[in-house]
Amino acid sequence: MIPRRIVPLLLLFAALALAGSASAQHTLGFNVGYGMGSARFEPTQETRARWGMYSGGLSWRYYGRQRIVGGFGIDLEFLQQGYSFATNASQVDEKRDYLYYSRNINSVVLPVVWQPHVYMLRHRLRVYLEAAATFSYNLSSTWENEYLDADKQKRIERGDYRFETARDNRWGYGLAGGGGVAVLVRQFEINVRVRYYFGYSDIVRNRNKYYDNATDGPENPFYATPLRSPLDNLTISVGLSYRFNKEGFEAWKPRPKRPKNREVFKYGL
Repeated sequence: MIPRRIVPLLLLFAALALAGSASAQHTLGFNVGYGMGSARFEPTQETRARWGMYSGGLSWRYYGRQRIVGGFGIDLEFLQQGYSFATNASQVDEKRDYLYYSRNINSVVLPVVWQPHVYMLRHRLRVYLEAAATFSYNLSSTWENEYLDADKQKRIERGDYRFETARDNRWGYGLAGGGGVAVLVRQFEINVRVRYYFGYSDIVRNRNKYYDNATDGPENPFYATPLRSPLDNLTISVGLSYRFNKEGFEAWKPRPKRPKNREVFKYGL
């Protein structure tokens, strides 16, 4: 569920996109998605992908008439990120005995997208690629920690994660890439997209600057803050967009050559 605090941002984004609708060749739509989250820790941790990450938001695109250049645009998304790593990997021999610490992170992400594309099936199908720079803000987070009780049975404790300035990064940035297909139906575009988010910023601050910011407990089981902790996401989403002007989806055609008037040259007129 999208937090109430970002609803005004979504409405503002929609208003700005609609305000420029008179200039043609652009679309406004929404998308919802499902995927997985992971993290890249240094030093390396025994991690696993965390599925069940949801996303959704608004998408604006501007398309040119060029055959390959395609379009560019901006998304405003609610994206769940997350990771899981084994806290006892060095103490057991089998993966089935691993005990995992996991986090889910609710974020607002702003991808700035370039989208080259080609048309097929008489302009009823559009195939595209995506490349984007992403900027994000982490709104809230929850954690889960697996442990063994007195009878050696696996248990899970959960709670809300408390962001601390000396330990946690709220802001993030990275790159994203992917592709998809879109079916054009009258003024609407139905699309299916796969996108991979590759993080460059760390979710936990670098221990070279904040060496003593780790806490040994169920909320944050790092014994020492990692050197690097960027987050990655893979999402599969479906969306629906409204096309404000069909001209933006016409196929590119080379400018016709002007026929030479041989009679003019013949008589020197």
